[in-house]
Amino acid sequence: MSAQPGIRGRAWFQALTGSNRPLEGDPGSLLTADAKLGGETARFLCVVPNPEARFPCARKGEVGLEEAYGLAHRIREAIALETSEQRRPIVAIVDVKSQAYGRREETAAIFLAAAAAAAAYAAARMRGHPIITLIVGQAISGGFLTHGYQASRLLAFDDQDVVIHAMHKEAAARITLRSVEEIVRLGHEIIPMSYDVKDYARLGLLHKLLHVENPDDPSAATVAQVQKELIGAVADARAGARDLGTRRSSKGARQMRRAGLLARAQIEHEWNEP
Repeated sequence: MSAQPGIRGRAWFQALTGSNRPLEGDPGSLLTADAKLGGETARFLCVVPNPEARFPCARKGEVGLEEAYGLAHRIREAIALETSEQRRPIVAIVDVKSQAYGRREETAAIFLAAAAAAAAYAAARMRGHPIITLIVGQAISGGFLTHGYQASRLLAFDDQDVVIHAMHKEAAARITLRSVEEIVRLGHEIIPMSYDVKDYARLGLLHKLLHVENPDDPSAATVAQVQKELIGAVADARAGARDLGTRRSSKGARQMRRAGLLARAQIEHEWNEP
């Protein structure tokens, strides 16, 4: 099991880009690099732990103020730098435990920082940049909403240490006045509550679930496998619409989220009524 969120993210960032250092001016918790992906250059982004971070609540892999604004800056930079008609892919490598919770963050309006990053991802996608998210570890709460959720296509490792959820088990237990064991049991019965990435895949939100060997220590063969999947996801994104409609029209969504889709259709009907 990964020692803490971000360790896997850093390993995969280095494996896919050959880089392991932040760019000049960026916090130590934000890694950005332009690297080859197939026959083109992609921009890779990753948030990692930084024990020396300026804000204490963002030292263990959380997405805080500096991380969120840094992501927004580097994504907008990629949009501005692109001059070719075929926009470069942007790959978000995700292993984040949450957004940073703290008095400083709330006072400085972390919701604005998070919104800036999410808006930058969405703007890049709508301008034709294929946004591909590779979830290698945890993708929890506002951390995932800020970094990665706005992707054209979501890829995730089929591994017990990969968790995609609104909150950690312990937090869910406290809020619902249940034990962690009860939360886990309910997850097996109610798919959206599950902490198993295979259950998340059943909801139809993932483009693909990847089976890789030893995700904590990527070998050359595994890196080549993941690169091939990323290239395929880029091609699929370019061939499809730029919005996120595929998450509602996928087979999994039609099977597992029928009530939600029905409610959405009714709301749209009422909204559009003359």
